Order: sequence, then structure tokens, then C-alpha cells
Amino acid sequence: MSLSRRSLLLASAATLAGCQQAAPELQGGWVGATPARGHRLRQPLPPAGDGPVRRTEFLIVGGGIAGLACARELQRRGKDFALLELEDQAGGNARGHIMAGLPCPLGAHYLPVPGPQAPEVQQLLIDFGLARLESGRVVYDERHQCHSPQERLFFEGQWMEGLLPPPDGLSGPKQYRRFAAAVAAAQREIGFAMPTHRAGWTPAHQRLDSQTFQRWLNEQGLDDAHLRWYLDYSCRDDYGAGIAEVSAWAGLHYFASRHGFHVHADAEFEREPVLTWPEGNGWLSERLAAGLGEQLLPGRTVLRVEPGKHELQVLAWNEQADSPERWSAAQLIFATPLPVARRLLGDEAPAALVHATAGMHQSPWLVANLLLDGPLLERPGVPLAWDNVAYGSRDALGYVHAGHQGLSPVAGPRVISSYWALPGTDRRQLLQDDWRPWAHRVMAELGRLHPDLEDRLQRIDLARWGHAMSVPVPGRRGSAALAALHQGQGRMAFIHSDISAYSVFEEAYTLGHAWGQRAESHARQIVR
Repeated sequence: MSLSRRSLLLASAATLAGCQQAAPELQGGWVGATPARGHRLRQPLPPAGDGPVRRTEFLIVGGGIAGLACARELQRRGKDFALLELEDQAGGNARGHIMAGLPCPLGAHYLPVPGPQAPEVQQLLIDFGLARLESGRVVYDERHQCHSPQERLFFEGQWMEGLLPPPDGLSGPKQYRRFAAAVAAAQREIGFAMPTHRAGWTPAHQRLDSQTFQRWLNEQGLDDAHLRWYLDYSCRDDYGAGIAEVSAWAGLHYFASRHGFHVHADAEFEREPVLTWPEGNGWLSERLAAGLGEQLLPGRTVLRVEPGKHELQVLAWNEQADSPERWSAAQLIFATPLPVARRLLGDEAPAALVHATAGMHQSPWLVANLLLDGPLLERPGVPLAWDNVAYGSRDALGYVHAGHQGLSPVAGPRVISSYWALPGTDRRQLLQDDWRPWAHRVMAELGRLHPDLEDRLQRIDLARWGHAMSVPVPGRRGSAALAALHQGQGRMAFIHSDISAYSVFEEAYTLGHAWGQRAESHARQIVR
């Protein structure tokens, strides 16, 4: 029996379809923070149990950088303390991750070389072997400084060096120079520092803090589109929100507390040196945590705090044992985001904490680590850098080549880390979402830069940070409530970087270190 031509074609098509393999399912998922643990706070309290009450002089709640810094100083002074950390790994949003044996960051991924206003951070880096003193000057180990090329920008179809785009219009170059002059004047006449409290707080700071950065730029006549994009990107990178939301103090602080603002053509231009590692600031947090031994207790979800005249009672949940723990402490040190401390204290929260959290803006973050089977195809321009940013992107902040510090010439598997600031995203919704739509959103953004991304992708792991950043909106940094919390509230201290109105390593470490130093004298004041 003969087959018709149409039947033959149909049969051939069916055979070919059967031979084709279905596209592999996307591999990945949520990693890092465990939202279900934190959400125990929204559930009815479990029975406190009848186990023994564990007593300590200082109880630290939260094992991010501030909590670890405080614990390190208390340990150095021989104090009796314990640190309760929600997650199984300390470090907060400065933790690392591993994909196929390759380290990568889950959050903060670099530390600018600290200046003389941050001697505590300088000493930490010396203690960790990252720097040394030579003739009274701190010299940093070049192996841990970001290797070149450091930054590049995808602009008008090709990669260019640095992140500052060329001016947009004829008046653009003048505007770039005027903004540079304004930053220099702010450094000289008003004063900026990191950590911020080292610069003091004057009426001039207060005036800047009373308006948005966008309004200040409007008043200065700085409207060049490319300059505006870069300043907006810088604010989103450090604060999680753009120029329309952060204060003018914050916008100027970004540049004036560091190395100023320079265009690439300036003879004095020198890119800010930064320290970085494949696992980002996880390199630092792992070493901070390792020295604490059994005084660091991970997997403890604090559920309730009851202040008393002579001590504070704390109910925690031991996640590994799946049972309650009762604690009693003479002093309680909150190294958690301020909204978490507010919820733990409930009706017992001091007025300063209530006021500080009432007008608080927070920006959730997303960090996506993509495991690739090899290098990606490159567009024209400068080669792959450590930090890679696309001009015009909104929520996406670009990606970091996690293996940039490696010296191996072999072009094998690699991890790139994509960063997203999400100020308009509902935090609770982000914590409830399935990971796949977010993964595809990340892939679509990166696919614009590297069309072969999907072919190279082996796995994508995503970390979501609901309380990632306190946004320094107008009035935030100069808030009287934050100043009051900075001084402590009876037997309670608040040392999270939220106190500084924004989140960076230098602020968190210095706050924690300072309270570890003053804890004993503060205890004597309470007794009096």
C-alpha cells in the first residue's frame, strides 16, 4: 500500500518531534534567609516551657555585622554574653553562598577601603591580615583589592570603562564640573564622614536632610539626563531608592564621605579602591563569627522580650531542637532591624522606637546568583569587569563577576551575581512569591546584555532580603528618635545600622564595636 505525500510528511514530522528533547526544567530556588522563622512573630506565642532559664549579663539579638562586632568586643573584654541568631549562619545580609564549589555573595559584596574616620574598621582589617601599618600608615594587601578592570557600563550598544556615562547635552560637561565642585564644597564647608556620626550634625546638615536630592538638584540647575541617571543609580546602589526619595544629605553623603565626584577626564581622577572576595562580605562575617565559639547560638528565633526593673526576660525558639528557650539578661542589645525590635517589644517598646519605626521606609533587595558553564558572549567594548551595569536599568543594579579575584587562566564554569533594589515592591509579597517568575525576570534583564545567557545557564539561586535597607528619606538622618535610640534606652541598646538611617558595613561595625566598648559603663549608669 502506497502512502500519500501528505501522510508521509506528517509521519516524518511526528518522528522528528519524538526525537527532540524537551527543554530542561530551570534549576534553582530561594536560598539564604528563612522567612518562615521570622514569621513566627505573627503567630500565637507557644508555651514558654518549663526548662531552665539561661542567664547572661549581655544578650545580643541578631548576628549581622553589628551584632558580631559587639560580640567580638565583649569577648575581647572577657564579658559574659550570648548572641542569638535567627538563621543557621550568622552574617545578616553580608553572607556568602556556594554553587558547584564556587563561592559567591548573597548580599553585600565589597568594602571600600576605610578612611581615617573609621579606625575601628581599619583595625579589624589589620587583625584579619588584610592590611598592615607602615610608618603610621595603613597599607592594604593588593590581593584583596578589586582587580582591574573594576567597572564598566553598557551604553549605546557597547561596553565603556567606568560607570559614569558621558554628558548628554552641550551643557553637560559644565554640569558635571559644577556637581563635582558642589561635592568638594560640601566636604570642605559642611563635613561628611563614614561612619556618619564622626561628621557631627549641624544646621547645614539638617537643611540638606529636609529635602529630596532631586529637589536639591533642581535648585542647582543640574538636569543633564545622563548625570541624573548616574546619581539615581548611585543612590539606588547604596540606599535602595533613587533621587526622588532619598534626602539631599544622603545624595551628597554618597560622594562627599568618600573620594568626591570626578569625571574620567580629570587628571586627579582615581577610582575608589575597594576590598572584595568571591563570597563578598561573607569573607568578613565568617571570620567574625568563627571567633565567637559557643557564645554564638544560631537557629534561635526570638519571640518575645519582657523588660523588667533588674533584668529582661526573653523567650526564644530553638529551631534545631524545635523547643522553646528562656533567657534572662541584665542588658539586651538589639542588633535587628528596628521594625523587628518594635514587634518583639510590643506594648513595652520605648517611645523613641515607636517614633523611629512609624515613618520608616525600607527597600527590599534581591540577589540572584547564576551558575554558568562558561564565559558569555561579549558585546563590543571593554572586557568583562568585576562590576557590570547597563545604562537605563531601573530596579536592576547590574551584575558582579563573583570569580573576578581569581587568577586562573582557565575559562571554566563561573558565577555572576545580579543585584536588584526593589523600593516599590511589597516586602510580604516578595517573601511569599514563587522563585521562578523572579528568575525569569533576572534572565530577561541579563539576556539583553548576553543573548547566549539561557544556553549557558546551569542553575539560578535567589536570595530575598525583606528588611534589606532603611531608606534615608528626608528627615530620617536628623530624626530625634534615632538620636535617642543611639544613646540607649535603659537596659536596652539598639545598634543596627538602621540607627544611621542607611545600611553599610562601616556603620554597622562601628555601632556594634562602640556599644561593646561602652556596655560596662552603661551598666554602671543603670545601677546608679
